[in-house]
Amino acid sequence: MRAVILLLIVAVLVVIAGVASGYLKINQTRPAEVPQVAATGKGVTAKGGQAPAFDVETGSVKVGTKETTVRVPSLEVQKPGQDQNQAAANGAQ
Repeated sequence: MRAVILLLIVAVLVVIAGVASGYLKINQTRPAEVPQVAATGKGVTAKGGQAPAFDVETGSVKVGTKETTVRVPSLEVQKPGQDQNQAAANGAQ
């Protein structure tokens, strides 16, 4: 139950952030109408009613590629015997 509530909160925050940043634009195109409900001795009847309609516009994200040059550092690996020889040679000087 907590997970469902957490997901709903995150969804609401995403919609709020989208509208606030201008990435998401929501316009209501048709208003909602409440159905007419009548209760009689035989039961309850409902007539009419209308769900609202919305027009949603979203921003676009363009993804592309480009060629570029990246400098990569070089790596030199020495065997353990070479390190000791160099340390001894540097220490003797």
